[in-house]
Formats: sequence, C-alpha cells, structure tokens
Amino acid sequence: MSSKPRQAAVNKPAGQVALVGTGSGEPGLLAVRAAALLAQADLILSDSRCGEAVLAGVRQGAEVVRVEPGEMHGPALVSASKEGRTVVRLLPGDPFLHPEGAKEAEAVLRAKQRLEIVPGLPAAVAVPAYAGVPVGLPRTVARIDDGTDWRALAGSAGTLVLLGSASDVAKSAAALVEHGRKPSEAVCVTVGGTTAEQRSVLSTLDAVDGAVTSAELSGDAVVVVGTAVKKAARLSWFESRPLYGWRVLVPRTRDQAGALSAQLRSYGAVPVEVPTIAVEPPRTSAPMERAVKGLVDGRYSWVAFTSTNAVKAVREKLEEFGLDARAFAGVRVAAVGETTARALTEFGIRPDLVPTGQQSGEGLLAVWDTCDDPVDRVLLPRADIATDTLVAGLKELGWQVDDVTAYRTVRAAPPPAETREALKGGGFDAVLFTSSSTVRNLVGIAGKPHDTTVLACIGPATDATARELGLRVDVLAPTPEVGALVEALAAFAARRRATTDVLPSAAHRRKVARAAAAVR
Repeated sequence: MSSKPRQAAVNKPAGQVALVGTGSGEPGLLAVRAAALLAQADLILSDSRCGEAVLAGVRQGAEVVRVEPGEMHGPALVSASKEGRTVVRLLPGDPFLHPEGAKEAEAVLRAKQRLEIVPGLPAAVAVPAYAGVPVGLPRTVARIDDGTDWRALAGSAGTLVLLGSASDVAKSAAALVEHGRKPSEAVCVTVGGTTAEQRSVLSTLDAVDGAVTSAELSGDAVVVVGTAVKKAARLSWFESRPLYGWRVLVPRTRDQAGALSAQLRSYGAVPVEVPTIAVEPPRTSAPMERAVKGLVDGRYSWVAFTSTNAVKAVREKLEEFGLDARAFAGVRVAAVGETTARALTEFGIRPDLVPTGQQSGEGLLAVWDTCDDPVDRVLLPRADIATDTLVAGLKELGWQVDDVTAYRTVRAAPPPAETREALKGGGFDAVLFTSSSTVRNLVGIAGKPHDTTVLACIGPATDATARELGLRVDVLAPTPEVGALVEALAAFAARRRATTDVLPSAAHRRKVARAAAAVR
C-alpha cells in the first residue's frame, strides 16, 4: 500500500524586534548598535517624539511608520517579526523610560520572538555635558511633575538634575528655595540639548525665572542645580563654537551638499540645504562613449578633471562598459581641488598633478608643462557650461584637447515658500556660494538674500558674479575649496562674536520689532 510522501515544512526566516532609545535626539549620539539596526531594519515604528534626524540612517526601501506617544504596538511588532522582518521600535530617551517599552518587550517575549533592547544616552547625562556642566557624583536625577518631593530634592547631596519643561523652571526654583536651598545657588537651564537648537542660560535660583523669560526658552528642559554649574562658563564648548546657532543656507547640488553641511555642523551651524543646480547626463552619449574608447585605445596622454561631478560621470560611463580604474593605465591624470582628487582616489586613481596654488583652471595651467609627448592629446570631461580658459591655455602649451560634455547643469526647482520668505526676510544668518551658477540660480529661483545676511563666496569668479547681481560679499575664501570657505565663514563669525553675541538674523528681528513698536 503506497502512501503520499510527506511534504517538507517550509521554514520562515527568523525575524527580530529591537526596542531602541534615541537618547537626547542627536543622531551622532545614537548607540553604534542603534545605528546598525536602523540601517538593517525592514520596519521602523517611530514614536512621534523622536525627531526626523534620527531616521537619516534608515535604509532605502524600509517602511517607516510614525506612531503617537503612549500607544501600544506589541501585536504589530510580533506579527512583523513572525513574517521574518527586522523591526525597530524607536522611543525617545531610553526604551524603558516609557510604559509602552516594557509592555511591548513582554509581548515580544511571550510570542517567543527574538528581542533586543538598545538603551539611549540619558538626557540627564548628555545635556549637562553639552552645556559644559561637570555633574559628577553624587547626583540626584528627578522628573518635574505634580508628585515631585521637593523637600527630599532640596535636601539631596551633590548636584541636582531636573527633567521637565522650561515653563516649570520658575515654580521648581521657588520650591527648592522654600524647602531649604540657598537663593544664590547656581543653576543652568538648557533646552534643545545636544542638538543644533541647544540654548543654555546660567543664573541663580532666585533669578532664573527672569533669565529664562528674557532668553525666551521654551520646550523640554534639563535643569542643573549646584556648584558644578559654576564651571560651565569655562567648560562651555558646544555653544561657544564660532558658527553656533547660525542658520546657513547651502545652495548646492543634492549630492554635494552633504559634506559641506557636515562641516558647518562641526562649527555649530544649522545648515539648510537648497539645491539650486541639478546634474543631468549629456543630451547625447556619443561624445562620452568615444572618449572612453579613446581612453582604452591610448588616444590620450592626460585626462584632466575639474570637478567631482566629472569624476562621477566618467566613472559611471566606464562601469557601464564593464571597465574600472585600470582603463587609466599609462595615462596621467590631473585634478583641480582636493575634493576632486579625493574622488579620484576613491575610484582607485592617484592624481599625477594637482595645483599647489590656486585651485582652478588657471592654477592648473600654471603648473602644466609644455607638450613634449608623442601622444599630444588631453581629454577634458566637463560641464556643458564650463569656460574656455583651460582649453585655450592647454592649446597655447601645444596640446590638442578633446573638450567633452560629461554632464549638464540645469536650474533646480524653486525651494518651498517658507525658505524663499526666510531668504528675502533675513531669516538666514549666512549663505554660502560655491560657484557662479549657484549665485545666479539661487537669485533666480528664490530671490536675493536680505541685506543682513552674510554672504560668503568660494573664489574670485563667484565673488564677481555676486557683485554683478548687486549682492554685498562679506567673506571670500582664501583658496577656492569648500573647506576653506567654511573656515573663512567661521573666522568671520568668531570676529563678530568678539564684539557682539547677537546673530545677524536675531539682530534683524529685533530691528523689525522696534520699528513695529514705534509705529504702534
């Protein structure tokens, strides 16, 4: 008697649930494990109190669902895990600071699914450190609420750290004094801690109410009380950076803005990226295809790159034909600028020639030799709007030049209305211009910056274009490099901070307010 063969069971892939704390909300302070899980996750359930910035590391294609505070999502986490998905549940601060964290963890374990808990860096530790307050030990940490035992807190030893709202500071200070703390005891109030929006005030318990009101602090606050606060003036490092609090508009291509924004953040600025240029392929691919064939066939003695976009365009065309950096064997390579040279190095090509002085076509010509090669031809892959200076100079030196359009630059779409209004109304402290086209395009799609806005240009040509359009240039980079431009703006800001601590945008707002008051 025959029987049907048993069908083998199909094993579903194992899923996983991770409860991840976002700490203070600064992406750079996420635990390494938290960042890795976000990069791997298929599904992210993010508490709406978690800022968008912490989601920057989420992989493309992952599903992100924003959920309201206090909602329980245990069944959804279990279901997704049983489907074989990697799930991250994001909660502000630490996962176990919130009732839903513990309950959801229990639900996952009851369903016999894999669970991981990734703590977040506590605000009570991170924020005072960013404010320059060495809390140390002993310390007492408490949350301000209706059931706070002020008598016990007033009598606690060491430094006191309170978590609450800026609106709670006055009553908290009064309660501490009422229960025995000295009115003259030092206090530091910080809002937006560890983020680009951080602001701190140093005061005493009897005067902190007025200090918070004068500084217009609002939102979640970390309040530190004790002698440790007296060291904040000397140890303040985060808010003392030269561009701290500056809103800087970055008009560049989408691909190029990231590195520039990262450098601005390191100086304390709040970059706002507004693409003014979009990079597109050439209208016809035939010239680039002929150039690649000529490169492989030994047609060229040199290839000169004047931008990272040119490197990217050539690299993509080579890879399209199944080629790599070995196609440059026997060919010398020139690069204008450190960023262009770095892009070549990442592709596996070490440039033979980089200008030591001015990083431009003129600077490259200054160090380029007269032609004495049997192969006297140079490949120059560039933008469609590139100037003829380099081509003319190379020909004068005896070289034949194949000037090939590797990419086109077109004007980007206008930014949102609020960005345009901020630009024209003095809402930005500075604008960085990295090319003549960024000047023209920004003015074309968003209008001219307000007179109070500091304008910084990367080089003489960009400076000339800005002045032609009637703009006042305040900062000119000593060398036409993005890094030099940011450093020049930081130096300018440091000089301004030495004479006034008011941001350009804040000064403008106060001027407008005074004018409005005078009219009334």
